Formats: sequence, structure tokens, C-alpha cells
Amino acid sequence: MHLEELRTLLARHVRPDWTTAIDGVLISRVDRPDPPAPSMSGTVLAVIAQGAKRLALGDRMYEYGPGQYLVASVDLPVTGQFTQVEPGRPALGFGLLLEPSAVAELLLQAGPGATPRAGAGAPPGIAVSDAPAALLDAVVRLLRLLDEPRDRAVLAPLVKREILWRLITGEQGATVRQLGLADSSLSHVSRAVRWIRDHYDQPFRVEEVARMSGMSVSAFYRNFQAVTAMSPIQFQKEIRLQEARLLLATHPGDVTGVGRRVGYDNPSQFSREYRRHFGAPPSKDAARLRDTARSTTGVLP
Repeated sequence: MHLEELRTLLARHVRPDWTTAIDGVLISRVDRPDPPAPSMSGTVLAVIAQGAKRLALGDRMYEYGPGQYLVASVDLPVTGQFTQVEPGRPALGFGLLLEPSAVAELLLQAGPGATPRAGAGAPPGIAVSDAPAALLDAVVRLLRLLDEPRDRAVLAPLVKREILWRLITGEQGATVRQLGLADSSLSHVSRAVRWIRDHYDQPFRVEEVARMSGMSVSAFYRNFQAVTAMSPIQFQKEIRLQEARLLLATHPGDVTGVGRRVGYDNPSQFSREYRRHFGAPPSKDAARLRDTARSTTGVLP
């Protein structure tokens, strides 16, 4: 019953930009299967109502379908693809942005002992589980408020807190709880992730980033790998190549310049790593991206 109503509400309220009248709530609809595309995960709860999605993070693969949810507690470079999309049966999903301050507030309000004890080390930055009935019920009640503008301003924050509490105390609670703990292993890794993303075009020494993150080098390596499924250098390469692809969409004729802008001094190395990552050299991939954009213009209903 929850999934049936969830599909109805999502289909009724989806917008072209996927936003809704409730702050932080997103609705996705994909009408046809597309090839895998790189993006940043954001810190988010995602629930699938129809269709399925596949995400790759480093050497890890996550798949989730109707009645399952994914939580991402760190903004990570992923490659995603909606699957099981058929004519007349689009993929439909619900998203809720996760705010560390909201998690911290709930943890303070609950007090010690109200949530399970965290295990040693940092949990993965992304996790997938079956959605319990209580979580789906709260998601449906939140979406119902899109039809009730008078009640929305008062009740939506309360239901969002309930959803967050269901996550904090649920199967993937360790991943969500560390989002709100200022001195957790995940928060230290998140600090390093933000620094690398902001300075992706610059060389760095892992020892310096570990010190800035407040961890020893060995603990930094271990926790960074646990959260991101990548080493710090691999993570930087992922960010560089994603940024290069975005730049090539608007500067397709300047492969060497784009490579330099994202931190590659050696054009051959840039082309080699780009081809290995995206399956085609930069110039050919840029042309493919332009063709794809032209072919999809005006096709979506």
C-alpha cells in the first residue's frame, strides 16, 4: 500500500527540475534508460518507488529498487544509472537532503543511550537497505503535504524529523549518526573530502591533508578508504576527470587547456586517464556528449 501511494504522489508532483514545495525534498522521474553518468552523490536519503538505480563508487557497486533506500553521508563522486525503465513505466524516486545540523540536534535531544553504539572506524559513506514500513509511511505522509499547503509549513518539519529519526535508529543508522557528530571519523574524512574537492587541481601531500583532518596518516588512509572506497589520490583523480568532462561540454576544442585547468601538466597522461575512465578519448567523448544533448532536446514529455 505504501509503495502504491508513493508512486502516485511522486508522479503527480514531479517537476522538470526535480524540486518540490518542501525545502530539501526532491522527486525524480526518468522516462527512458540512459547510459551511466558521473555526478556527486550529495548527502541524501533516496527511496525508489518504481524502477531501479545502480551506483558505482570506486570499486563498490550499489543497486536498489522499489521499497529500498540509499543513504549518502558524504558528497562523493559516483557514476549512476536508472535501470528497469520501460515505456509508460518511468523510474520514480524520492530524495531528502540530509543536514548535519539536523542530525546533531536529534542526537542531542535523544541523549546518550537512545541510539545503538557506533562500531570502530568510519562507516561507508554510502549504504543501501530495505525500507521498513515506518519509514515509508513517514515519506508518504510528507509527500501528502504537497497537496495540503495550509498544513505544510507546520507539519513538514515535524515529519522530516521523524524520517531522520527512523534513519538514525535504523539499519544504516551508524552512517547517518556520524553525519551529526563533530568529532566522528566520518566528519574528519568529510573535512578532507571538502578540501580535496576545493583544491582538486593542485598537488597535495597525504600527510598534510591527514594532519589538517585531525588524524594520523595510517588512520586517515584507513578511514578515507572505508568511507569513499578510494585512496585520497584516486579520489582527486575522480574529481579532476568529472570536472574535465563538464568543461569539455562547453570547450570541446580545447582538450589540452581543459587538462591543464583540472591539474594535468601532461596532455598524454590526461588523455590516457580520461579514456580509461570514460571509454573514449576527450575529443571523441566531447563530440558524443554534444550529439547526445542534441538528440534529447525536446524529446522528454
